Amino acid sequence: MLAIASRDELAFAVLYDRYVDLVYSASFRILADAGLAEDTSQDVFVRLWRRPEAFIADRGRFLSWLMSVTRNRAVDELRARGRRRRREGGPLGEPDEAAEPLFATHPPDPLSTAELHEEQLAVRTALRDLPGEQKTALELAYFGGFTQQEIAARLHEPLGTVKTRIRLGMQKLRKSLEARG
Repeated sequence: MLAIASRDELAFAVLYDRYVDLVYSASFRILADAGLAEDTSQDVFVRLWRRPEAFIADRGRFLSWLMSVTRNRAVDELRARGRRRRREGGPLGEPDEAAEPLFATHPPDPLSTAELHEEQLAVRTALRDLPGEQKTALELAYFGGFTQQEIAARLHEPLGTVKTRIRLGMQKLRKSLEARG
């Protein structure tokens, strides 16, 4: 990130190649639309290039920050799509499942792929170890793209309870992931 902040295009290309698939898949999981996921992924990386100072290393790991930015951007797009639907009075159409993502054509770096797989496994394991209520709330928020208020309505729970479950779940995830490495 220091190199990117210094406008090193090669460093940005390496970072992009390393994380574009993850950013796209996280976006797609929330949006369920290949085109919107591609647009969202591009937007995440454009924002990263324009404002690399937004990442503050003292606050946590780069991958956690990148996934948070991706999730927030995808949820913003999901909400905007809902507003457009209401305004235009009709559906925007079904997701195009046959659409091919626009990824780099060169093969992924095996070391980066292995590191990414290891991190994904650690997150899955940490999620699995959470109490059921916390896990459900976090999955709805981060993978389902629901707001805390929507989660409370969906689970028929008070908003404060949902907020507490998400906060406690995030704290437990952070401790679990820090203990692993």
